[in-house]
Amino acid sequence: SHTNCLPVAEVHGARSKAHMADSAVTIRTKKFVTNRLLQRKQFVCEVIHPGLAGVSKNDLKEKLSKMYKVADPSCVLLYGFKVAFGGGRSTGFGLIYDSLPAAKKYTPMYLLTRFGMGKAKTTARKQRKERKNRMKKIRGIKKSKVGS
Repeated sequence: SHTNCLPVAEVHGARSKAHMADSAVTIRTKKFVTNRLLQRKQFVCEVIHPGLAGVSKNDLKEKLSKMYKVADPSCVLLYGFKVAFGGGRSTGFGLIYDSLPAAKKYTPMYLLTRFGMGKAKTTARKQRKERKNRMKKIRGIKKSKVGS
């Protein structure tokens, strides 16, 4: 590590070891915060996986739900994982919601779509923009005909 960086204190030092492809995978949570307003626990998730390119988010989700005794693993949302240079270590962000309705209420739509909980926008961005620009050129009730 760098000399000018401050060490990050392990607030909630939960660790788990599981054997995958002959190598131990360690999950470490840092900067653990219980956010009561958004009904969730949020943390930086560090995964140490020597000898593996990466660990699937589903495996991590199962491990974290066991570590924190979460009844429904779909309340655990993991995203933004990046593998450290040289491999062997990934860091990402995790959220554990108290309930599924809370997760659907407070998580942004793009993340819900990514996790398969919400629905994506129907029309393509380019089509929406082209329609908007066609509408600009027309006045009055003819605008509704351009839309279809």
